[in-house]
Amino acid sequence: MAPELPEDVDPGDLDREVQRELNALPAKLAEIISKHLVAAGMLIDEDPARALEHARYARSRAARVAVVRETAGVVAYQAQEWSEAISELRTARRLGGGPGLLAILADCERALGRPERAVDLARSPEARQLTPEEAVELRIVAAGARRDMGQIEAAVLALQGPDLEPTRRDPWSVRLFYAYADNLLAAGRTDEAARWFIAAADADEDGETDAADRAAMAGQEQPAEVPDDGTPDADASDDGLAGDDVDDVDDVDEAAEASGLVAHQEGGDAPVDEGADAEDHVAETDVAADGAADAEAARADAAEPAVGGTEERG
Repeated sequence: MAPELPEDVDPGDLDREVQRELNALPAKLAEIISKHLVAAGMLIDEDPARALEHARYARSRAARVAVVRETAGVVAYQAQEWSEAISELRTARRLGGGPGLLAILADCERALGRPERAVDLARSPEARQLTPEEAVELRIVAAGARRDMGQIEAAVLALQGPDLEPTRRDPWSVRLFYAYADNLLAAGRTDEAARWFIAAADADEDGETDAADRAAMAGQEQPAEVPDDGTPDADASDDGLAGDDVDDVDDVDEAAEASGLVAHQEGGDAPVDEGADAEDHVAETDVAADGAADAEAARADAAEPAVGGTEERG
């Protein structure tokens, strides 16, 4: 049974590109699907569960249309139905081609306690097909996944790239600056974190984040104490590896390679598979095998001061 539509739902509000994909359906069915997709969009913020009902109904009537499956996946993600979101987004990718919504897929893997799969997605060939904005979103998720695995310094390095410049004003700059500052803070690098929270606040013209407040809080945090004999405390982080374990150097090298994904290009019913398809999961690779030269370059980049000395950059 179809869920009840809001009174003010208008199929004309649907994105034109989505409408074009629905044109392959019979006209009456296309109108019905359009209404339920619009309803899902209207309800997603205030009532994700109801929005998901509409997305599921649209899927039940037009299961072979890629944009319908993708919408169902996005709505399931917003409703925190992680496994369902993964299944729908994979199916949408098989039907429609292209890299798909990798950042959302990766975030779902994190939510399910599988951060290593999120990192795999960030290193996959499909990641190189993303637009710059999509690529930044994936870098942010991958950095969070590395933090989940305790690889704090590697998380910092994964966010570095040519677009991590405080004077830039790309559509994604606020989120990138904020994520970088947050990871610096987690690594114990409070002075740098404060500067990047300030950069995020400066770029956040609409005041969508709490970057200014975070900058003030980070600036108030005290560095680790140094014993009277001048020997650094064993638990204190430094500007080299600020993580919990010096062995994280391998993770830093791996993250350096992943952060090289900054340069990207623009650009019968399929079953709902809850498992992991071979085409959707990239096998673990040994990044250290890529050669000592890449590892040394990553370390050198991470230690190189930025223009104005505001942060360490790769």
